[in-house]
Amino acid sequence: MRMGVGPFFLPITEDLGYSRSVLAGIVAIGMLFYGLAMPVAGYLVGRIGTRAVLLIGTLIVVLSSVWSIYAREVWSFLLAYGILLSIGLGFTSPVALTPVIAKWFTRKRGMALFFLSTGSMAGIAVMTPLFTILIGAMGWKWTMIAFAALFTIIIAPLALWVINENAPADTDTRLEDKAAAAKVDQTKARAPKPSMVNLSSPLLNCSFNKAVQSRPFWQVFIGLFACGFSMNLLGTHGVPMLMDHGFDAMTASGGIGMIGLVAIFSTVMLGRLADRMPRRVLLAIIYFVRGLGFFALLVVLTPLQLYIVAAIGGIVWAGSIALSSAILADVYGVRLVGILYGWAYLGHQVGAMISSWFGGWGYEAFGSHWPAFGASGILLFVAAAISMQLPGRALRPAMAA
Repeated sequence: MRMGVGPFFLPITEDLGYSRSVLAGIVAIGMLFYGLAMPVAGYLVGRIGTRAVLLIGTLIVVLSSVWSIYAREVWSFLLAYGILLSIGLGFTSPVALTPVIAKWFTRKRGMALFFLSTGSMAGIAVMTPLFTILIGAMGWKWTMIAFAALFTIIIAPLALWVINENAPADTDTRLEDKAAAAKVDQTKARAPKPSMVNLSSPLLNCSFNKAVQSRPFWQVFIGLFACGFSMNLLGTHGVPMLMDHGFDAMTASGGIGMIGLVAIFSTVMLGRLADRMPRRVLLAIIYFVRGLGFFALLVVLTPLQLYIVAAIGGIVWAGSIALSSAILADVYGVRLVGILYGWAYLGHQVGAMISSWFGGWGYEAFGSHWPAFGASGILLFVAAAISMQLPGRALRPAMAA
């Protein structure tokens, strides 16, 4: 819902009489509160557990959805749809689930976090065209209520009966991995050699204050800023932009949905690569290819061209958030990954806030989507360059394979 504002954007402006810039401003503030809610969610997960945070978030989503459909004044819609709904969705975001995944998976942590990201991609693939169909059939208000009901039906049972935070001490580590690690440690204890230098991160299990003052955290933060700028620009203004360029509503939403559809399947490939190649290199490739895609979306002329660009973009759409959280776990350890990921993801939502506003204001000011979408492409190129400077995985040479 927070990444898929596009199908709702024009119907809400027409129904409530808001300008594009006003609604874009509301969405932008919502993106900021979505990000601000994540460090809070990460903190609460450590204090009261994932299950409680998910249930609280679900309740907030339901109440804010009901309030949103009755709100008419700008301030009321801002509080309901922009702020309260964002907080509820922030409490049920990947931040609440990343610590659980990081606890349960060590050897396959990269792939596990990629599969976590698949949920968002499936949401884009399925819900973007479905929202368009439902809004056309019964209006945006009943569509929002239907979403809140479906959200509750899915999240509440999973929170109550599936989530298990008591991971075994050895998680998914294999016996042969333990034996190899013990053998390496014995060899080092007898005769340390330069070829067997421990590559463990010097920041592993450091304090929170030291972590947020270190360079890798801010490198991840900047990358997520570019990620949030691009993802939410496309989620909020992608469908209106394509419609302004002559595509009908279903073709436009189908193109955006294609990105999520392809991303579901590419997750398997990227997840395997995340555990087999340097994660910083893979993250840089993802940002770079995504940047090219934003420039391509501005110049597509036919539905076929749109679907081809969307399919290529979908290959790299799911990876940046999963890789960022995996890198944070590698560098700082799983103890801090929840709260660090929450604060790093705030950068994602600051970027989302700016792009959500800039997309609407830029079009009204310049009569073109080039300023916003072009800026997104450039930011992604910068993120690719910064990602290449991230530290490697915190593994011994003998264990890197």
